[in-house]
Amino acid sequence: MEECKVCNLYNLEETIAKNLLETVEYPWEALANIGDYIVEIGNKLDSNQYEKKGEDIWIAKTAKVMPSAYIHGPAIIGENAEVRHCAFIRGKAIIGDNAVVGNSTELKNVILFNGVQVPHYNYVGDSILGYKAHMGAGSITSNVKSDKKLIVVKNGKDKIETGIKKFGAMLGDGVEIGCGTVLNPGSVVGKNASIYPLSSVRGVVPENSIYKNQNEIVKKR
Repeated sequence: MEECKVCNLYNLEETIAKNLLETVEYPWEALANIGDYIVEIGNKLDSNQYEKKGEDIWIAKTAKVMPSAYIHGPAIIGENAEVRHCAFIRGKAIIGDNAVVGNSTELKNVILFNGVQVPHYNYVGDSILGYKAHMGAGSITSNVKSDKKLIVVKNGKDKIETGIKKFGAMLGDGVEIGCGTVLNPGSVVGKNASIYPLSSVRGVVPENSIYKNQNEIVKKR
């Protein structure tokens, strides 16, 4: 499934995780290595730009982090990023430059590219969000199947066995997720696609499309 490959979802110039993502064909293959990668590059970050706080937590000096936010390492928070009131960062999180992590948003084992916005009551776990992707209020990634089986990425009759149990969503650059949407385990949303509010998304959504419901996905004009 070509549309699910890293090269077709992301501009790698817009993330500090470029070197990690260049080592894999499909983005979910990088999930297991996010934590180690953060520690590896964190210790090489310019101390004039980043300050190390706590164990394996690096925060850009230009970032704005509210005192009420909780951050567990390993984590990197990029330049001019904003981490708002009561955000809960559980570790293994890369938050890109100019990204927004909002009120009561929870992150775990994620890569947020530059300019990503998860600003209102979002849960993002075991996921990768591309450049300037935006999740509307209350939208979440569901990262474990109810039967606890391994995740399979499906696109019609095509499927990829991922071999992993925890896998939320891979959102391409410029994706817009409507309020109250659930991205079910193994969801892949192509570049510049838009998802209607209150959707339940499964499988692969093509780039430059509008997802109205599972049976109605139309090309953007």
